[in-house]
Amino acid sequence: MQDPKTVPDGQVADAVKDNWVDIHAPAWSRPYLRLSRADRPIGTWLLLLPCWWGLILAMIHDGNTSWHDLWIAVGCGIGAWLMRGAGCTWNDISDRNFDGQVERTRSRPIPSGQVSVRGAVIWMCAQSLLALCILLTFHQAAIAMGVLALLPVAIYPFAKRFTWWPQVFLGLAFNWGAMLAWAAHSGTLHAPAIVLYAAGIAWTLFYDTIYAHQDTEDDALIGIKSTARLFGKNTAKWLRRFLMATVGLMGLAVIYSALPHASVLAMVLALAGPWAMGWHMAWQLRGLDIEDSGKLLQLFRANRDTGMIPLLFFAAALLA
Repeated sequence: MQDPKTVPDGQVADAVKDNWVDIHAPAWSRPYLRLSRADRPIGTWLLLLPCWWGLILAMIHDGNTSWHDLWIAVGCGIGAWLMRGAGCTWNDISDRNFDGQVERTRSRPIPSGQVSVRGAVIWMCAQSLLALCILLTFHQAAIAMGVLALLPVAIYPFAKRFTWWPQVFLGLAFNWGAMLAWAAHSGTLHAPAIVLYAAGIAWTLFYDTIYAHQDTEDDALIGIKSTARLFGKNTAKWLRRFLMATVGLMGLAVIYSALPHASVLAMVLALAGPWAMGWHMAWQLRGLDIEDSGKLLQLFRANRDTGMIPLLFFAAALLA
């Protein structure tokens, strides 16, 4: 993360260094792409990976694959980028009076004056409409799931004002794709998808508590709640609980998904996914230092690899 006091004009403090937006994007588009967090791709991965988990486990569950599944995977990728951008835009619109008071966020486009609230609303609607066009190519059950997903997305920016557990609301929004992609493949929702969704929420509690520790001092001053502030010095203990919940729930989702059609080898490969994911989360715990903002951001970003690990095992199980 760059030092907020020395951030070049227009750039955002916690953006990835030398990102494509700051270097290659046309100058007129940069404020809007920064508003969508295009200069910080980790959020798109965290939104997308549960979609791909749900899609592959749905394919394992019913033993069916088709070329349409490839489009579901691609559509989820494009949709995740668009809806993450729309959600972040909505978050910044809602938090515009807070972001200017937090050192890490005061360089964002709205508090820094790069984008007006009206411009942000138009940008949010444009991204949402493009995402809707993709959603409409999916099964009706998935379309319904996509519409319902707007509820946790709308609530999340306000959660930190009324609960110490806003990360739960982020988990509800960010892991919805596990159920949506399952429904897009199967045409309905089965129990394993709901268990997988719960596993994703536990994972979000893990990584976003780490992320939230960057802002605990500023959050305390302006009255913003978070699990990081709630747990304080007991954070590592709570993170271990979230780790165990993630691995246990994902393991159950795998078992329920694989039992109808998968071979023993496929079951073993799929179960290795949450097991290996748990070890990667344990590695993060060993490096945790809640006083080191740079380390916290590094660990948070490492969760792209955390979520990729079970995906690779699920794909191997599908091919077994």
